[in-house]
Amino acid sequence: MTDIDQLLEDVAAKAAGALPFEGACLLAPASVEEVARAEAALGFTLPPLLAGLYTRVADGGFGPESGLFPLLDSVSSYLARRSGGQADGWAWPEGVLPIVDWGCYILACVDCRDDDAAVLLFEPNAALPEFAWYVDAPSLVEWLRGWLEGTGWWYCNAEEEEDMALWPHYRVRTGTC
Repeated sequence: MTDIDQLLEDVAAKAAGALPFEGACLLAPASVEEVARAEAALGFTLPPLLAGLYTRVADGGFGPESGLFPLLDSVSSYLARRSGGQADGWAWPEGVLPIVDWGCYILACVDCRDDDAAVLLFEPNAALPEFAWYVDAPSLVEWLRGWLEGTGWWYCNAEEEEDMALWPHYRVRTGTC
């Protein structure tokens, strides 16, 4: 068993016993075909771990806060934002897929173009778009471990994004440099 297989098993075990709110139920996993259709619509592939979460754990509904979005909701959100669907008019970075809504329009997103699948925090209340993006975790693996172990910033300090490093690739990834 690989480390990723073990991580997926650990996430599945926690997801089955720790749903984000009372009355929630774990969704059925997405099919490999659904992931392929989502990737075709997005124009990029999902990181293997993210695809594994959707196909081996559930199609969203587990994880921190209200849980991961169902895959099609993530795709729809990304496509709307990339096509100018941002209320503030800011450009949305290429390959950055929204996965969790923290409330107040704050999102956790996976950088699908990053080899480690960094998890970014989008905080849209910033004065300028390049100051709205933080590195929440350098990899999806670390972010998931933070959820599993109860060490993620959301467990410790809801204001910790102030201590997070700004994501340096906003202008390059939006073509606004």
